[in-house]
Amino acid sequence: MTLQTPVGIGFIGAGMISEQYLTNLAQYPDVRVVILGDLDVDRARAQADKHGVAEAGTPAEVLAHPDVQLVVNLTIPAAHVEVSLQALEAGKHVWSEKPIGVDIASARGLLARADELGLRVGIAPDTVLGQGVQSGLRAIERGVIGTPIGATTVMQYAGPDLFHPNPEFLFAPGAGPVFDMGPYYLTTLVSALGAIRRVSAVGRTPQTTRTIKVGDRAGESFPVDVPTHVHVNIELERGVAQSTFSWDTAYRRAGIVEISGSEGTLRIPDPNMFEGDLEVTRVGDDFRADSAWEAVETEGAVGGRGIGIVDMVRAIREGRPHRASGELALHVLEAMIAIDESIRTGQPVTLDSSVEAMVPVETDFDPTTAHEAVRA
Repeated sequence: MTLQTPVGIGFIGAGMISEQYLTNLAQYPDVRVVILGDLDVDRARAQADKHGVAEAGTPAEVLAHPDVQLVVNLTIPAAHVEVSLQALEAGKHVWSEKPIGVDIASARGLLARADELGLRVGIAPDTVLGQGVQSGLRAIERGVIGTPIGATTVMQYAGPDLFHPNPEFLFAPGAGPVFDMGPYYLTTLVSALGAIRRVSAVGRTPQTTRTIKVGDRAGESFPVDVPTHVHVNIELERGVAQSTFSWDTAYRRAGIVEISGSEGTLRIPDPNMFEGDLEVTRVGDDFRADSAWEAVETEGAVGGRGIGIVDMVRAIREGRPHRASGELALHVLEAMIAIDESIRTGQPVTLDSSVEAMVPVETDFDPTTAHEAVRA
């Protein structure tokens, strides 16, 4: 498929997360959003009007649109594979919100079908391509902390039912704090410490029902079908990690990613964001004193949700692999499913898959400046 200049984008799903994508993609000249689709056509039209998108309609109309070359799949996790496959069969490349799917077999089938059709599948999160995480990865490779040893990550607060007007899908199978937030942290860990080999996890579901707190449905209750308080030990190619994922704690601690090495510890910015402070600390003369944190320079474009789409369309033009790939997402999905299995069985689980290290983002990468193919 020869890409248009700019590449025509169609959305399937016009819910809460579409706001960030639409705001950012409007600033990226490599792409042009031509239609929004949703089962709720009125919602799609409202978002289209708000963001200056010319057309809105049903998902089928997005798939049939002749100017759409790439579909952004923002449906619920349980529908990700089905909708992504529909887009592939319609001859479109796909960018999907995380996770790639909710089971390994269908996710593998999706990637196999994309290969058969010569199409690309990109999967969020693309926060790992932002200035914050990328600067951290470069610092590790420069030896700022010596040889990597291990990591600690924490994501805990009282849960998305505090702010989401329709939160049920986040507490259904295929979601929960591990499947919803895990991709940010696990993708960063894989990028820093290599593929995941084995996990061991424990989890609880302290609240079997939750109540919607905001919006027109405030006060409605719904069931919780997944563990919402989880601790994981993770073995990776280049180290070990311990991670907490919780929607059951009053004390909010999120965005914590600490990578320790033989010569220091690096604090990487929140992997759910595209920028932040990057700091390192080393052992001082007095081991009893609090460690002093030193700033490490960050560099490169900050970006925002949608930079993974820009990287993917540029990769197609340049004939190279894109970074937020289906293969990376499949490995992270297997890790999350392994965490779930370990919680259920009480046993460690070894992963079958592996993944190649991500090629670092060039420091001069700028999604707000048109690719040379678009400028030509």
